[in-house]
Amino acid sequence: MMRALDFYWEQSRRPLASLVFIVPLLVVYEAGVLFFGPERVRNGADAWLRQLLDLMGFGQYFLLPVLTVFILLGWHYVTRQPWRLSRGLIWGMAVECVALSICLRLLLQVLSYVFPHIAAVVTADVSGVAYTMAADAAGFLGAGIYEELLFRLILLSLVAWALRRTGLKPAAALTLAVLATCVLFALAHYVPPGGYAFHWGDPTSWFSLAFRLLAGVFFSLLFWYRGFGIAAGAHAGYDILAGLFPQL
Repeated sequence: MMRALDFYWEQSRRPLASLVFIVPLLVVYEAGVLFFGPERVRNGADAWLRQLLDLMGFGQYFLLPVLTVFILLGWHYVTRQPWRLSRGLIWGMAVECVALSICLRLLLQVLSYVFPHIAAVVTADVSGVAYTMAADAAGFLGAGIYEELLFRLILLSLVAWALRRTGLKPAAALTLAVLATCVLFALAHYVPPGGYAFHWGDPTSWFSLAFRLLAGVFFSLLFWYRGFGIAAGAHAGYDILAGLFPQL
């Protein structure tokens, strides 16, 4: 049993496993954007990455999802890991992501008993009451993929690498990189025009910011130790739980 768990732990961290796991989610999200319209589904990280590509002269619509696929393929290639995955691995990753998303949702519930405002604020922020559940679900899948792509796979990796180049030890570099990127992750939720309102004198705004910082640390550790696919899946799962089932 322990050997099987160790094998699952190692295989599920591979970029190839992440790619196979997120491709269906990516297809559903991009189909949702086309069907429901980008103004109803597209998340901030997706929009910012596309704006960056536009500034570089690459405005093709499907370039971003294609780049996401090739980034994971390239990452797997340079790690020189086998190009085979065990049968049932993806189902195991799905179960793990559901369990992790429930853990984060339970953490929010526990915090709500200490800070009664926090659950209402964070849930209200992510739930799109004016949208259909299908459009919301597609949007949450995209948020899980593209926010993890931007803040973890790209920014966290780059910042950790840059800090290592300054001579910092790996643990110190990772800690500082996680803190820096989690601050950016939390603040990004309040960037206009699509961001949520932040009121400096309102404690509930500070509670929601603190929880997003905590969630950023949670997803960063998942990315670093469990891989991109698990982080993206758990992120999407949490958004779906908090956004579509706030009463749970």
